[in-house]
Amino acid sequence: MPDATLAPVTRSRRVEQLVRGQPTSDGAGVKLTRVLTQPLQRRLDPFLMLDAFGSDAATDYIGGFPDHPHRGFETVTIMLEGRMRHHDSVGNVGLLEPGSVQWMTAGRGIVHSEMPEQESGRMAGFQLWVNLAARDKMTAPQYRDVPPAGVPKVELDGGIEVRVIAGRFGGVAGAVERPTTEPLVLDVTLPAGQALDVPLPAGHNAFAYVFGAAVDIGRDAAPTRVERERMAILANDGADGVRLRAAAGDEPGRVLLVAGKPLGEPIAQLGPFVMNTQAELRQAVHDFQSGVLATS
Repeated sequence: MPDATLAPVTRSRRVEQLVRGQPTSDGAGVKLTRVLTQPLQRRLDPFLMLDAFGSDAATDYIGGFPDHPHRGFETVTIMLEGRMRHHDSVGNVGLLEPGSVQWMTAGRGIVHSEMPEQESGRMAGFQLWVNLAARDKMTAPQYRDVPPAGVPKVELDGGIEVRVIAGRFGGVAGAVERPTTEPLVLDVTLPAGQALDVPLPAGHNAFAYVFGAAVDIGRDAAPTRVERERMAILANDGADGVRLRAAAGDEPGRVLLVAGKPLGEPIAQLGPFVMNTQAELRQAVHDFQSGVLATS
């Protein structure tokens, strides 16, 4: 495992708002929970969407996500359980398996599919959308398939484990680093009662999604309890990081911690297209309908 050098956190960000996700479906009827929705895009810039999915019932996911387009942003798929196969119009093929990550830059346009490679068992994970700066929205599409062993893991005293999906933690570079939005994406496992301080740049927007046992966020005398399947928006209050502490009990806390540098640019979205103006959206729709979105 990489050697970690932990920077001290003198003051923890507080929880500004707790968010309960909205049950919905996407693709060919895949049931999921939309946690980061459009009304939160400005507040959590550069992040556009977070979907959490998890079910033991094949009928909830078996339809998968057949061919669909994207333009103007990046998709990050984090697989916890199950297997899905990726195909795209650029010729990439990849397997999403437990512990793997897919980072896809749609850029000027890509059409892809994500279909289950199982007919039973549990399917669980996340998809995060990260905006691209205006100057990068029409860049060539890119795809990176990161296997479980390709995600650096930092193990700390007390059984704490941090998978560094993007950015840097404890001096360890993550599987992906992006220069403009500087995303930090950590999958944190905290045994009951254990605490972890994570430094965060003061100007970055940040949130934490709890998907294990409850976690207390904050370092003061009255931290905020964040229950399972809740997202905590972290205040931009000048603090230099955030403290996470798993609640007492038999089950570890599990947190997806996400932070990024805001772009501060207009957001114009129409379904799978995210641009800066309505005119650019109309062009994206025209390009897709005319069959040139993924080839131009």
